[in-house]
Amino acid sequence: MKNLKTLLLPCLGLMFLAAFSQAEPAATDTTKKSDAPAAKTDAAPPAPATDAKPATEPKPAAPVEEVAVITTTEGVMVAEFWPEVAPKTVENFKKLAKKGFYDGTCFHRVIKGFMIQGGDPLTKDAANEPRWGTGDPGYKVNAEFNDRSHKRGVLSMARSQDPNSAGSQFFICHGEPTFLDHQYTTFGKLIKGDDVLEKIGTTKTHPPDRPDKRMNVDSIKIVPRSSIK
Repeated sequence: MKNLKTLLLPCLGLMFLAAFSQAEPAATDTTKKSDAPAAKTDAAPPAPATDAKPATEPKPAAPVEEVAVITTTEGVMVAEFWPEVAPKTVENFKKLAKKGFYDGTCFHRVIKGFMIQGGDPLTKDAANEPRWGTGDPGYKVNAEFNDRSHKRGVLSMARSQDPNSAGSQFFICHGEPTFLDHQYTTFGKLIKGDDVLEKIGTTKTHPPDRPDKRMNVDSIKIVPRSSIK
């Protein structure tokens, strides 16, 4: 019996080792097979080639062209602007007009064949007549002298001897004072109302070039050019 145990123990050991050695590779193979597909599944596919161009943003709408409608006791005049040669001057005139700065002023200085001048806030009050021609909006606008000539109907900024002393006062040429070119800032021109300019430009005056009859500016409105017929 002792001899039988001695024979059985080595045999059982050999059988155990054989079974273990056959089972271990199977586990290893299973791991390898499960790992490999996982790597392929997680990999991001390459981005497809494309010739598509990014969507372009819509272009901003072109600015609306505006004009000034100058309503006076003698009728209505309409003026276009020249922002391409006097941008700051045009901007200032529009700003003042839009807030009603010119409403109730008058053309206080008229010289036949030369020009009619207005835009002084002091002319709203007859009591200030001795000071008419000296008023301004409280600041100055730098000169923007340009190549647009002083022809009949052209708007230009009035000023003192200082080139950069313009403010709100402007004049409309009744004649063709081209000697003012490059000394005063032209910034627009009448496109309607030459007959009104003629009425104001030929009105009777007394010193110092003051109209006998008040040439009132009821309002200056800034409107789209397309609204003018």
